[in-house]
Amino acid sequence: MQENQSHAEMLVSMTGKMVIPAEEFAGSSRLHPNGKPKGAFRDSLRKIPNFRNFLSVTLGLSFPPLIVWLVVSFSHPLTWIIAIVGMALAQNRLFIFHHEAAHRLLFSNRKFNDFIGIRLIGWLTFGSGSHGYRIGHIKHHRNEFGPEEPDFILYSFYPISKSSMIRKLLRDVSGISALRIIKPRFKQLKKARRLRLTISFLFGQISIAILFWFFCSLTMYLFLWLLPWACVYQLLNRIRAISEHGGMTQSSDRRETTHYVKQSRMAAFFITPFNVGYHLAHHVDMLVPSKNLPILNKALLEDGYITSSRIWPNYRSLWKALVN
Repeated sequence: MQENQSHAEMLVSMTGKMVIPAEEFAGSSRLHPNGKPKGAFRDSLRKIPNFRNFLSVTLGLSFPPLIVWLVVSFSHPLTWIIAIVGMALAQNRLFIFHHEAAHRLLFSNRKFNDFIGIRLIGWLTFGSGSHGYRIGHIKHHRNEFGPEEPDFILYSFYPISKSSMIRKLLRDVSGISALRIIKPRFKQLKKARRLRLTISFLFGQISIAILFWFFCSLTMYLFLWLLPWACVYQLLNRIRAISEHGGMTQSSDRRETTHYVKQSRMAAFFITPFNVGYHLAHHVDMLVPSKNLPILNKALLEDGYITSSRIWPNYRSLWKALVN
């Protein structure tokens, strides 16, 4: 961030260029004026589908070993290319499970939710298996683009020039972005908490590397786990993140903090699995599990909270607008 600017000054100079001023919404029989669901409708939306989520997580955890098996069984250059992209998609899906767990919405049993979604999947997604992401992410939800927004820079300055976007994407696919994420983990290790988190991070990745070594080889860990995360997942993550909040600004009205993009099966497969693409609905009420976000989204549309003027028909149209 700009060191000599106040937060208010940064909001003016760095955010808001993609905001469409929100029309007044008086509320409806099932929605409050801020879009949050009311009463029985709210209660039905907030029920966590434990069994369905268990099946989704089990399937998601099965994808990485299945991809490795395919490469071992059908070793071919094309298979490797497909596998690298496929592994990044699997890692993206795992991160979305981690995100759901951070909201305590993956499983209704908190201990099970935290063990599977935060500890285990947190390790798999190159985290420390701690609550660090959950704590930071809740700050993001409480006040998007606020003083404690952890991703303020990521969402700022849009729309940007084509050359600037190309530079960002090249940093992603070259692994530079991943290096910038990992590097801070090895700083300030004299602090007990920092050291503990770094050891936990290393434990997670060493454990995964040992599994690769035992079942195939360490080379597979480098090319089928580390490379997809460092060079493909980072690209997917940026594209998804800027599609959620790029160019928006701080506001009590979530329609001015979060984009609304019409969802498609292709987008869900490549970028927004597990209904994470219903992101405006998610920010309107972060206690609604992902399974029920399409229902809340439908109500927001039908009752007039989301109007046609703020609907991006697809991701391609939004990305074009994000680049001058």
